[in-house]
Amino acid sequence: MQESPIVFEKKKSFQKTINGKQTNLFRLQNKNNFQAHISNYGARWINMYVPDKMGKLTNVVAGFDAIETYQTSSTAYYGATIGRYANRIADGVFTLQNQEYILDKNNGNNHLHGGNKGFHNTVWDVESINKNSISLKYLSPDGEEGYPGNLEVFVRYTLTDDNEMIIEFTATTDQLTVINLTNHAYFNLNGGGNINDHILSINADNYTPINKHLIPIGSIATVSNTPFDFRQSTKISEHINDDDFQLKYGNGYDHNFILNKKNNELALAASVKGDLSKIKMDVFTTEPGLQFYSGNFMDGENVLTNGYTDDRRTAFCLETQHFPDSPNKENFPSAILIPGDTYQSSTVFRFSNDQ
Repeated sequence: MQESPIVFEKKKSFQKTINGKQTNLFRLQNKNNFQAHISNYGARWINMYVPDKMGKLTNVVAGFDAIETYQTSSTAYYGATIGRYANRIADGVFTLQNQEYILDKNNGNNHLHGGNKGFHNTVWDVESINKNSISLKYLSPDGEEGYPGNLEVFVRYTLTDDNEMIIEFTATTDQLTVINLTNHAYFNLNGGGNINDHILSINADNYTPINKHLIPIGSIATVSNTPFDFRQSTKISEHINDDDFQLKYGNGYDHNFILNKKNNELALAASVKGDLSKIKMDVFTTEPGLQFYSGNFMDGENVLTNGYTDDRRTAFCLETQHFPDSPNKENFPSAILIPGDTYQSSTVFRFSNDQ
């Protein structure tokens, strides 16, 4: 572990021993008084405080006040690092070099977000931390959740003085494997209430249609003349109730958008603005895809940090990613990691006040 000052919040509700490892809450802050908290339980982004149009600090990342709630909630992914494979793998199976790998099925007959354990239920090791940045590490052993190879994973959160939260993933393996990492933050740029009138744009001409099990069918479809056209700024609710079978499958938006970008370049993926707070968030990523989830299955089970319940569509997700079920779709960008290579992925969430 690198020697560096430890900055953390002595909040007992985030201090717990899980499988022999200590969890904690860590605070990041920039010169503009933007603040964020990270937990090493699931390498989670717990909250993010951003000034609204009146200068009032507003928490734009939905989360809980205690580790126990993250452990017991049926929606386990709030703010978490997701792996080994974000999103769904059909039938919980894939093949590499003629070897079939059977994964945990935790979403009907499918594998979702790394399985029942996944990276979101793991206590990560803190490698280094200072007032602006924290780096966390996890070694996923060969065979965990059915995946091949010992996978060493690092995630670094950096809160810059340009009011950006940068999330960087790196990973290496000793066997051929598949990997798709993302952060699963739930956002509400108003700090509470529903997200229907948030204004969203997504830099994508195409998306990947799904079947009734939310698995991509393998085809590429244009967003033109569909409810999935967010190339111009649009209210999230503008077409969410249209008579469209893709929306019915997802119970709203729960789809992968194919970003208009070159391979591995850091490019604008989406922009969204809170209609009340006027807080704007621009998302840049090196990833080829973006999963837009409009909070369709949130059911009011939990009380969030800001005091409101996580009712349907009180938050949304913009998960930068490789495409769902890529290990089973030859025409999708490859998610294979080769021994000797390093998996790298970066996403930037830039916050501003857009009057």
